[in-house]
Amino acid sequence: MKKTLVSLVASLTLLSVLLCFATGCSSGGITGCFDDREVLNVYNWGEYISDGEDDSLDVIEAFEEKYNIRVNYTTFASNEEMYQKIKSGAGNYDVIIPSDYMVEKMINEGLLEKLDFDNIPNYKYIGSDYKDLDYDPNNEYSVPYLWGTVGIFYNSTMVDEEDVEAQSWDLLWNEKYSGQILMFDNPRDAFGIAMKKLGYSQNSTNEDEWEEAYDLLAEQKPLVQAYVMDQIFDKMANEEAAIAPYYAGDARIMSAENPDIKFYLPVEGSNKFFDAMCIVKGTEHKEAAEKFIDFMCEADVALANSEYVCYSTPHTEAYKMLDKDVRNNKNYYPDSKVLDRCEVFCNLPADINELENDLWIKLKTK
Repeated sequence: MKKTLVSLVASLTLLSVLLCFATGCSSGGITGCFDDREVLNVYNWGEYISDGEDDSLDVIEAFEEKYNIRVNYTTFASNEEMYQKIKSGAGNYDVIIPSDYMVEKMINEGLLEKLDFDNIPNYKYIGSDYKDLDYDPNNEYSVPYLWGTVGIFYNSTMVDEEDVEAQSWDLLWNEKYSGQILMFDNPRDAFGIAMKKLGYSQNSTNEDEWEEAYDLLAEQKPLVQAYVMDQIFDKMANEEAAIAPYYAGDARIMSAENPDIKFYLPVEGSNKFFDAMCIVKGTEHKEAAEKFIDFMCEADVALANSEYVCYSTPHTEAYKMLDKDVRNNKNYYPDSKVLDRCEVFCNLPADINELENDLWIKLKTK
């Protein structure tokens, strides 16, 4: 009898575990399967939130404890990947953190909820320079999370000093470094760089200019070792490559891994990007989602995220709390003279988006 009972309990336990895996319960094991807390699905970039590593604040854990809401946190690698998931309905998400042009695109397509700012009182700490931006001109659908610029990383022991004196995008086309150059593996950033090198707007709607940008990228392709995103960190740190474009905030991370890695913002100008917190249209957890956004705007949380990710914060109080050396570093907080040469990506017209996609496929498959 005892043996039969034990077998029954074991069978029920196994069934519970199988159900837990089948239904996607949290990592809390069997206990997680019986967790009756509200669940909030958050979709963010990889490595883009303070997670408790190296004594940093575990933001998700802190939010769960404060509000008794369980967070199902997953990540994406590009705006386009995130957009396809939302557009197709393949993912059930509540809070997402897209970039500027994608926010505008999703607003235009009715994919985002208007925010109730009565539930986001900490929005008052977002600086005026980061509001009323073109991608959300009436500040109705998004709250800025982090921002930055795009520039060039290079290894000072592998690149000759005279080749970086001009501080230009030209370095990415220098034949001397063939096979040692990395390039963005996403069309918006790659074409944006080509446009700036040509002296055009990154938001050009002129098809001839897009064709010119394509020709420039095709000219560069034989020099490119690989088209990458996060792989840049290992490749540059291990000196497998000498030159790469990437986001300015990552200068702290890369130089810590390899002190020979330097950064500059090209004189021709660059992209000034914003990543913003939004709520997906049709969510059943809107109030909980707004609590999460408000929590992310608490000063200590905004500080923790900025320090962990190393990107610039739009939060006025968190900025004051940053180490002085960070606040005064022009890589992370450029002066207006530099920022005036930068552009924020806009959502391009459908025909230009289609052209960009076609040219990118042509480039990658050529």
